[in-house]
Amino acid sequence: MKALLFDFDGTLLDTNELIIQTFMHVLEERFPGQYSPKDCMKFIGPSLKETFEQITPNEVTEMIEKYRQWNAAHHDELVKEFDGVLPTLEKLKELGIKMAIVSTKRSDTIEKGLDLMGAKHFFEFWIGIDHVPHVKPHPEPVLLAIEKLGVDKEHVIMIGDNYHDIEAGKNAGVKTAGVAWALKGEEFLRQFNPDYMLNNMSDLLTVVKEL
Repeated sequence: MKALLFDFDGTLLDTNELIIQTFMHVLEERFPGQYSPKDCMKFIGPSLKETFEQITPNEVTEMIEKYRQWNAAHHDELVKEFDGVLPTLEKLKELGIKMAIVSTKRSDTIEKGLDLMGAKHFFEFWIGIDHVPHVKPHPEPVLLAIEKLGVDKEHVIMIGDNYHDIEAGKNAGVKTAGVAWALKGEEFLRQFNPDYMLNNMSDLLTVVKEL
């Protein structure tokens, strides 16, 4: 059985604007004039805990809560689907490919995005930060997904828009794919040597034949 593991933000759903605006809101309040939207790009990918431990080590819990409140309130108005995602997921499902999500966000927030997309039925489950002690690039969430799917590693691809996704897949011993629509760019991802680079979501239909 073949399986695909997807990151969520920036891979299946374009949440980049939402994330940047959320960080700008909470950081501007705490550090007026010190951060720009470009500065906030580097916070896309790591967990909120990891990010705020670097920025405000003594206020991590408070900053995460402020982030989540503003993010939830503006979620639906600031996210959008990437081209080709839903039609490709539909075809992969028809081919019998098992699919799951492995993300560094909470599972309830993943579910909110899936509901907005109308895509929940494509996935066996989703693993969020609340399901594992260690998040990507640690292999634990990827290995948990493989175990739950009951598939062999050689038939699995971890797909994502950030180095955390590529490194987590490599650390877990599975193939990896980067997405060229990543906010940080295709060349950034190529530094981490993914096995595949997807220019469009539909490229997966060719890639799965090689698994």
